[in-house]
Amino acid sequence: MFTGLIQTIGTIEQRDRDRLVIYCPDLISKIAIGDSIAVNGVCLTATHISDTNFVADVSPETLGRTNLGDRKLKYVNLEMALAVGDRIGGHFVSGHIDGMGKLCDRALVGNSWELSFEAIPEVARYIIFKGSIAINGISLTVSYCNDSGTNFRVAVIPHTYESTTLKYLDLDSSVHLEGDVLGKYVEKFLRSGHLAPSSLAHPEITSEFLAEHGW
Repeated sequence: MFTGLIQTIGTIEQRDRDRLVIYCPDLISKIAIGDSIAVNGVCLTATHISDTNFVADVSPETLGRTNLGDRKLKYVNLEMALAVGDRIGGHFVSGHIDGMGKLCDRALVGNSWELSFEAIPEVARYIIFKGSIAINGISLTVSYCNDSGTNFRVAVIPHTYESTTLKYLDLDSSVHLEGDVLGKYVEKFLRSGHLAPSSLAHPEITSEFLAEHGW
């Protein structure tokens, strides 16, 4: 589990069919073999460590659902998994990407940036106004979205913009999107009928009920 607060930007030094070699000297002293690391929001496992980089194996499933296999991708956001007692400054991010989106507009407003994205329907249904969204692993707040969620906007403060790979995105760049996990569980319960009205109904408030409960 992650929070979407990026710790550093890594550089992909080598990309093979089934592994990535990522240069990250600022973070390497904290990484141990077997650690989970979010790479652009994708949960991967460190399988080898050197003085300046780590190796992560990538499966065909991961490469098929993400852009980690894209030879144009050079810089990636990195975040280590939460430890017990860590502060949660963003929102709960699982590192399991729901789908892809793309940057469709960028505007400087004051000192901050407003970035507009398009999302596929599989992700769009979890996007709501003022809700949380992970974009390339970055925890951000939706400042606008259309009714379907397929078009949405986020406001990005200067620190976040400069400390993440958002500054490297071009128009039409593809990004990883992960919706808020809470919305997914609510959706499943509603679809399965586990939240039927009868199970949510409160008992009638009567004088007898109040007396029974100490009022």
